Formats: sequence, C-alpha cells, structure tokens
Amino acid sequence: MRKNSIKSSRVNGEVMRVIAEAIRFSKDPRISPMTSVMDVEVAPDLKTCKVWVSVLGNDEDREETMKGLQSASGYIRSTLAREINLRNTPELRFIMDDSIEYAIDMTRKIDEVTAKDDEARRERGETEEVIEDADED
Repeated sequence: MRKNSIKSSRVNGEVMRVIAEAIRFSKDPRISPMTSVMDVEVAPDLKTCKVWVSVLGNDEDREETMKGLQSASGYIRSTLAREINLRNTPELRFIMDDSIEYAIDMTRKIDEVTAKDDEARRERGETEEVIEDADED
C-alpha cells in the first residue's frame, strides 16, 4: 500500500473516526474532554499507527491526557478491531500536537497588534476614510 494511495487515505480516515469516537466514550477521567484527534497515519503493513492528538488546556491537562490515552490504548485498540475489519489491528502510538494552541496564540497576538495599530491611528487623528483611500491608491 503506497503512502498516498486512495486505500491508505480511506484506512487513515476510518481509523481516525473510530479512534476519535473511542476517545470520546472512554471512561478514563484523566482524558480531557477537550481532546481532538488531529491526524492518523497507519503503517502500510497495518501493524502500527501514529495518532496525533491535541488537548486544549494547560501542560498538566496534556500530561494527564497522555497518561490516560496510554492506559486506554487497549480499549481503543479493541474498539478499532471491532469496528474496522483489518488484517491486523495496529498498535497505537499517541503523539501530542500543539497546532491548535499555536493557532490560538497567533490569533491573539495578531489581535493585540491590530488593536495597538488602531489606537495609534486614532491618536494621530487618522480616520477610516483616509485609510481606505490610501489602500485604493
């Protein structure tokens, strides 16, 4: 199975859906309810699977969620075996993905810079009309 083949994409998509569902219904209290499965990569031989997860919260929440996911990996794997008929049920390896928090942080920084820029324009006495006219030229 090639890495970018249609079969590989479908397997990854289905595995991602089932893992996300299993995490949502997991009863481990250490797993944060703000956990998202960002991506899944199943090896071509179907023996291993990398699961990128993102947890919205602080570092302590992330650490506890990772411990909970490691503990619940047997349950998640058995759910995967029950839901999807694969030759092998892959061993799961969870990897923390900070992309959502990075995007939120960058958005906050952009908003701060925009607010400071607007404030500086108001102090100089510029109006919105003057700014729009300058943009058109």
